[in-house]
Amino acid sequence: MAEKNRLRPIGDPFVVAGPSGVAIRGRLKHLTPEDEKVLRVVGEYQGRLACRDLKVRCRAGNDHGNGQWAARKRSLTEQSSSRIAGAITKATHDQWALARRCLLAHIHNLEAGIRTLRHRLSLPIGEKGSKRALGGYRPKGEWFHKSRRLACLEGRLEQARADWESGRVRVVRGGRKMARNRHNLAAAQLTEAQWRRRWEAGRWFLAADGESGKRWGNETIRVTPDGEVSIKLPAPLAHLSNARHGRYVLASKVAFAHRGEEWRERISGNRAVAYRIHLDVERGRWYLTASWQRPAVRTIPLASARAEGMVGVDTNADHFAAYRLDGHGNPAGDPRRFFFDLSGSADHRDAQIRHALTRLLHWAKRCGVAAIGIENLDFAQEKTREKHGRRKRFRQLISGIPTGKVKARIVSMAAELGLAIVAVDPAYTSIWGDQYWRKPLTSKTRKMSRHDAASIAIGRRALGYPVRRRTAPPHDDRSDLRGHRTVQADRVVREREEPRPPATERAHDARRRAGTTKTRGTSAPNTVRDARSSRTWIQDPLLDTVEERLTTSSASSTVSTVTSPMSALQAMW
Repeated sequence: MAEKNRLRPIGDPFVVAGPSGVAIRGRLKHLTPEDEKVLRVVGEYQGRLACRDLKVRCRAGNDHGNGQWAARKRSLTEQSSSRIAGAITKATHDQWALARRCLLAHIHNLEAGIRTLRHRLSLPIGEKGSKRALGGYRPKGEWFHKSRRLACLEGRLEQARADWESGRVRVVRGGRKMARNRHNLAAAQLTEAQWRRRWEAGRWFLAADGESGKRWGNETIRVTPDGEVSIKLPAPLAHLSNARHGRYVLASKVAFAHRGEEWRERISGNRAVAYRIHLDVERGRWYLTASWQRPAVRTIPLASARAEGMVGVDTNADHFAAYRLDGHGNPAGDPRRFFFDLSGSADHRDAQIRHALTRLLHWAKRCGVAAIGIENLDFAQEKTREKHGRRKRFRQLISGIPTGKVKARIVSMAAELGLAIVAVDPAYTSIWGDQYWRKPLTSKTRKMSRHDAASIAIGRRALGYPVRRRTAPPHDDRSDLRGHRTVQADRVVREREEPRPPATERAHDARRRAGTTKTRGTSAPNTVRDARSSRTWIQDPLLDTVEERLTTSSASSTVSTVTSPMSALQAMW
């Protein structure tokens, strides 16, 4: 009981809210050299304006208000236009807010590591730990190095808290990783010219927010239903225009293969659509991304999501393990695995996640379920280096699980197929799934892994059932006075698992249902049963015949007594 009380409480499952926005991308093909020159010049010019505005915003810190925002916008309007200035200031504010959230997460990570270090350093050297509590450090040298690391983390935490109080953020337009690669081009496998092209392309600004009521939903970057793209140039670059009102029309036309009809219907109604143009330096291709907000998708009730069963999904570093469960929590069929490879570039990893989720969702749709159960994973504190100590491979495994991408992708992709996502608490799913489900489902034709068993545990928790296959029997007796011992099905479900009556009672019930009565004379001659096993005494027909003959002989020849049926039988023979 003491061990059970130490288990942390498990949260209730819930249906995840649907996506709130849509983004699609199309390639700008057959651009002329003049088109590419204009895009580069405009992107570079507006990128410089965005860098200056970000610098002003970061200097303001927490003292920034609506008045300063309006002043920033007026300053940018003089150098571009009011719409471009509004897009730049909004993008700057979003980037500053994102940096603030990252700083807060960094503070929480440092605090978790410091707590772990202080706890382990306070224990005697070499003291063993338990499954839920870390022990002390073993050698004295490790204890010394960890004490130095504690002092280092405390210094970092003090600096991070000071930045948080003052509102200071550390932001690099173009990416911090790209900035660091400049100092180590050999490790990044880049030349200085290649790095320069990527750095400049990452700092460009070619984006515009949508406006409802305006023509085609955007005045700055306008895309017609037939795919014609035109850009409103800033005032200093108006001499580059090739159309009226300072606009430049690209020779290339864009086509959206995915959600093209939805996008065309939206711009035909002059509803807001935001656009962004960017260059893929490695491939030398230009792309146009369109995005817009969608009304909140109404999620189905949890009871409706559970009606047709569930598909439990266990997220791992290289595959998704899935298992289908019926409405009573029973596994049906064989486990399924959907593999992906997270090596290579970010685009390759994103494509691998998308393809694996596509196969998973299509299989779930064919199974006829209405929802998918998945763990609500959050490794914000479990990624800390101090929690798992020397278990470097395990820390790398946890860090490699694409939790953020899976959350962002699966919700939007499942909504398009009409599937709901049920998030469950991930506590003990792998341990209990392996303990209760791996061995019973393993056979000669089915090989169960620990991850397959964890998917069953996740699905059962999403359905509202305990992970265990059976509940504990009544502790006072074995007569089932406390009701069913199983949690697989309710009492009203036919063919449920329950204590069965003896074989003789089942045969009697079968004869009653058939409407026939079976007498003792028609029984087989050798059906002697042990009373201790069947709890019913059936007389041997041979002994009945002997008793009848003894009764007849006693009445005619006045035999007084017979000692036993066996002695009478010997006398007759």
